[in-house]
Amino acid sequence: MTLAVCTTTESREEAQKIARACVEARLAACVHIDEIASIYVWQGDVQEGREFRLTMKTTAEAYPALETLIQQHHSYDLPAIYAFEVVRGSGDYLDWVRGEVTPCGQAG
Repeated sequence: MTLAVCTTTESREEAQKIARACVEARLAACVHIDEIASIYVWQGDVQEGREFRLTMKTTAEAYPALETLIQQHHSYDLPAIYAFEVVRGSGDYLDWVRGEVTPCGQAG
């Protein structure tokens, strides 16, 4: 099963660092980085600011290792990490994602 995994960071540099680590570890085939505006509650107060959303293409088998790697590189106390199942997509593209991702990363 193919997944799109999302997280957000406070800087483009951190987003690029996480993206590169995930792709180099072969836990994500591709990562998109988008600048977004976020409004959220943190420690009882409404916050508003700029963040960078990462969308990583991976497999369900690689998700546990990918989540661990994101947490290791993330500066947030409680990073948002969540996944969406890709229920439809170009067959060739989804095959490419599965071919590029190693479930346990390079060490596996």
